[in-house]
Amino acid sequence: MTPDIRSAAVKRLAYIEGHLNGVRNMLEEDRYCVDILKQTHAIRKAIEKFESLLLDGHLRTCVVDGIQKGKAEKIIEELRSLYTVGR
Repeated sequence: MTPDIRSAAVKRLAYIEGHLNGVRNMLEEDRYCVDILKQTHAIRKAIEKFESLLLDGHLRTCVVDGIQKGKAEKIIEELRSLYTVGR
């Protein structure tokens, strides 16, 4: 993974962690359920962006490297498996 993508992914995780802590506090403070659900939706979207960053990094580095090293079948199988998980 490239350093810039890794850095962006780490920042995204820190954001998610902070958001999760905020939701925990909201729950402990017995905040309005709809407000909490809106925050969990935001967390899901942040996780999707995190996953997108990881996938981008994987495609740009690991996939290219694997194919260049003659591991195309393994890479294809990993991507197929990842696609299945994502469904």
